Parts: sequence; C-alpha cells; structure tokens
Amino acid sequence: MKHWQLNKEEGGIVVATLDKAGEAANSLSAEVMAEFAVVLDQLELNPPSGLIVRSGKAAGFVAGADIHEFTQLDTPEKGRELVARGWDLFNRLASVSYPTLALIRGHCLGGGLELALACRYLLAVDEPGTKMGLPEVMLGIFPGWGGMRRLPQRIGPTAALDLMLTGKTIDAKRAKKMGLADECVPPRVMDMAARQLLLSGRGRRPLPVVQRLLNGPLKFVVARGARQQVVKKARPEHYPAPYAIIDLWAKHDGNALAAPAVVDRIIHSPTARNLVRVFFLQERLKGFGKECDFKAQRVHVIGAGVMGGDIAAWCVLRGLTVTLQDQTLERILPALKRANDLFAKRLRDPLKIRDANDRLIPDVTGDGAVHADVVIEAIFESVEAKHALFKALEPKLKPGAVLATNTSSLKLEDLRTVLAKPERLVGIHFFNPVAMMPLVEVVAADGADPAAVQAACAFVRQIDKLPLPVKSAPGFLVNAVLAPYMLAAMHAVDSGINPETVDEAMLAFGMPMGPIELVDTVGLDIALAAGRQLADGAEPPHCLLRAVENGHLGKKSGRGFYDWSTGRAAKAAAGQVPAGLGERLVEPLIARTERLVADGIVADADLADAGVIFGTGFAPFTGGPLHYRQKRG
Repeated sequence: MKHWQLNKEEGGIVVATLDKAGEAANSLSAEVMAEFAVVLDQLELNPPSGLIVRSGKAAGFVAGADIHEFTQLDTPEKGRELVARGWDLFNRLASVSYPTLALIRGHCLGGGLELALACRYLLAVDEPGTKMGLPEVMLGIFPGWGGMRRLPQRIGPTAALDLMLTGKTIDAKRAKKMGLADECVPPRVMDMAARQLLLSGRGRRPLPVVQRLLNGPLKFVVARGARQQVVKKARPEHYPAPYAIIDLWAKHDGNALAAPAVVDRIIHSPTARNLVRVFFLQERLKGFGKECDFKAQRVHVIGAGVMGGDIAAWCVLRGLTVTLQDQTLERILPALKRANDLFAKRLRDPLKIRDANDRLIPDVTGDGAVHADVVIEAIFESVEAKHALFKALEPKLKPGAVLATNTSSLKLEDLRTVLAKPERLVGIHFFNPVAMMPLVEVVAADGADPAAVQAACAFVRQIDKLPLPVKSAPGFLVNAVLAPYMLAAMHAVDSGINPETVDEAMLAFGMPMGPIELVDTVGLDIALAAGRQLADGAEPPHCLLRAVENGHLGKKSGRGFYDWSTGRAAKAAAGQVPAGLGERLVEPLIARTERLVADGIVADADLADAGVIFGTGFAPFTGGPLHYRQKRG
C-alpha cells in the first residue's frame, strides 16, 4: 500500500503505521481512508490478537481530514459522501472482534482523534507536542466521523461539548485525567505500554451516573446550557457550526447523516468556505518561518514595560532563555510578576513554572545582549532614545544575531541611521496582549538584509506566532488600517450616535470587540497620537479631544468613553442600530487595506486579509476585508 504499512509481530499483534506519502504530516484523505478499509478487509480474513494504529511521522499522529478535499465539495451529494466515508469506516473499526489501540504521539486532531476514539484503547505519550482535540468548529464544520457521539461517551457531554464548541486542545496528562486517554506514558516506554494495554482485556472506566444521565435522558439540560454559552460568543448567522454540533448531538446522537439538511447547510455555508480560506491563509503565514534554519536559544529584550515584559515572558513560555533589561530592578519587577502569572496560568505544573521563572533573567546592566541570538528593543517611541540605544548596542552583538525593534509608529529608515550596518535592523512588531494576539509583523526597510528578515520570520514561528512580512511605513499594516476605522467610529459618536450603538453595530457585523471599547482599551491619548500620524490629516474627533483634555484616557485611567471602575466597560443599552452603520464604519478600514496593497506595503490581497484577520480580529467568517468587498461586489 502507498500510505499504510502493516507489521505482524510475534504473538499475533498487527501494527498499522500511517505514513502518508509525500507529506510531512498525516491527514485522512480519501485515498488514505480507502487503504485503511483494505487493512480492515485483510484483518477480517485473518483476525489478529490485537491491532495498534500509530503514525510513521515525526510530526504527530494525524492532523485531521485532508482540508484540500473540502474545497472540492461542490455539490450536496459530495458533502454527504465525505461524512459517510468516515462515519462508516470508523464504525466498522469500532465493531471489530479483536482489541484495538491508538498510540498517540504528537498532534491528534479532528478526524485523527475520531479515528482514535473508534479504537478500544487510547494511549497518549507524555511530551510537549502531544495535543488532542476536535477543532472542526474552527473551520465552520462539525466532527462528522463519530466524534460527536464517542467523545461525550468517553469524557461526559459537558467536557466534550466544551472541546467541540471551542476547538480547544488538551495535552496527554489532561487527556488521561479526563478519561479520554486510558494511559499516559513517557516516550521511552510507549511501545511496551501499548502492547500491555492492548492485551490487558481491561474495560473502559465507566462514566459517573450523573454524566450518563446527562448523555442520555437529560441531554436537553446540557444542550440548553451549551447553547446559552455559545450565544455569548458567536451569532448563529455568522457561525452556524457550533449550534449544529449541539443539535446533532442532542437530537441525533452525533450522527450527522440522520440530518442531511444540516450537513448540506453547514458544509456549503459561506462561513465554512471562508474559514477554510482563513486556514490556508494561516498556513501561508507559517510558511514564511520556513525560509531559513535560524533557531534562537537566547533572547535579550530591552524595555520592561507592558510590551517588552510580555514579549520576554512569551519567549520564555516557548522554551527560550531571556534576559530582560531596564534602567533599574524596580522597573523590571512588575514584568516578572506578570510573567509568573502567565506561567502559572499556562503551565500549571509547579516545576515547569519554576523552570520558566529561572529562564527569565533581570538584566539591569544589559550583559545578556552579548550572548543573545535575538535582541528586541521595546523602549518608548522616541527616535533620539532609540538612536542612543542602538549606537551603544551594536558593538556588543554577535555577528549573526537578529537586531529588532518593536516600534509601532516610527520608520525603520529613521531608526537605523546610527548603525554601522543599517541593513541588519528589522522590525518585529508584536500586538497587545502579546499572549493572545497570534500575528507579528516582520518589518523590512528599503535595503534590508534578506537574511535578517528571514531569520526574524523564523524566530517568530519558533515562538508560535504568525509572521507577516511588511514594508516600513507609518503604522505598517495593522495599525494603519485600524486608525481610520476607529476614527470613523468616533466621528459617528460626534454625529450623535451613542458609543454603545456604535459598538453594537460592529459586534453585529462580526468584530470581536466594538471600536469604541477598543479605543478605551488602547488608550485615548495613544489613539489621539496615532490618529494624527495615520489619519491623512483628518480632523480629530471632538469626543476624543474632550475626553483627553478631561484626563479620561480609557481603561487605564478608569474612565474613557465608558466607566471602567469595575475593570470592565459599563455600557448602557445599545438601542436601535441605524441600517448600514456597520458597513459604513468598516469602509475606511477596507479602503486603507486596498491602498496598502497597492502601495506594496504588504505583498498581495490575500496576505493583507490574513494580517487584518489575525492582527485585528476582523470577522474571520467573512474571509478578510478585501475578500468581503470582492464577494459583495
């Protein structure tokens, strides 16, 4: 066979290894599934003592279904055939007479987890890359190959719906604790443990009585609660898939084929098509990090403010050693506290938290710059201050080190004039909050060293962010398109529309946060300064000027357009949203995006869409601002 290898061991155990030909990672294409059906045919003729399903890829078990095949579903019949292919095959696997085991090492997602769930046993290997989940909802679809039925049976409906409706993944230890994995073992013993578990004859851990009731006669209770949670995060007209998942589980026991109209509606929805487009845009961004083999071990960050400190903490969280420089230890201490909070939230293991804190090193004298593979400047926005810093810093750097600035508003051409090798300076522009925002703009000035830009992209991917190459220009891409959008929103307030109504218009459009709340979060003083620089000379909104004059700077001062005294924006009722307000407010953002593509600041429309989606949260279900305009004519 082309993709599967079978090995019969002493004792009658058969090991089926998936090593998809020509691919770095396994995915369940039609050809792979057809071959697995042949595997089951052969084993039916000569049943083994047990079957182990495993991966031959270093990248992981199975990344899911072959996403490229989704783009070929041009008729309702093809969509139903795709669902039936996996549903029937995995039901067949689940019903074989001999014991079966999925050996999970690395990523096991979507259809890969549905394959594993159809096995009697699931053995998870405890290492950092092992992640399990059913993230189909992120593509605007549902887990149609048995996951909606089998995951609730294994871990209970509440936990299962949480995973399916959010697309979250869990690691090996969490999978064992939840009951998804039967065992969790280190890599060195995984082969022996797999064979022992396979032949153990052990029954599965039964669900508690309450969970069995919630998965049976009390399904309506769980479904109602899940729907209430989904309504808070996703509108059905924008994201129909989570609502379909709830209904398919509650009404059809997870069998999508019992509701063909739902299959047709979801698979052929504009949301699914656009979210698949966004998936490929994301893969393209990831590709920029593969253009060279640069790999950092040590990072030096200068400036322990919110951005600098959080950049340092994120790099540590991704396994690097970081020195964090500022003028005094007192300036660095708040960043260390925020970092510890992040480590505690993400790592949970006390030993891992301790190790992470040990890798974040306060560095008042700046000695860490000498040893760093990447040096990131994140001090305040002053050309003079950055000049002084770069002039003192350059002689200390290793020859191949990346020298980067996190500036959000200054041109690199102005910053690099004091460098002996100005071509080595690149921009690595993070967004706030660093731990939440996936995009990082990698900025190249005219004449930049291509090797330095490629190394910066590789570093961004190394720390699990998405690199977007852009040219040096005021605001680059993301801030440049946000400025006219936020100004339009504030001009709407000047015209007499309530801030709450403006925000509601954009939430209804599909934005994750209203623009007025966004201005409050960014800071009204920062918005005023950015607007003067990026708004092409447009008059500042009167409401913004009045608020800044009165010292109302937004969330950080406790009051802006909204009252933030409780830590959250206190909003009145939005009232009736004027027809077309959302489209009018987003128009300046789209127009600026088009202009930046025309000016070559970003290479093409697809990359611009990717940058605006992952950098601003622009409604992913639209496929991006330029795609949205094109589809609307």
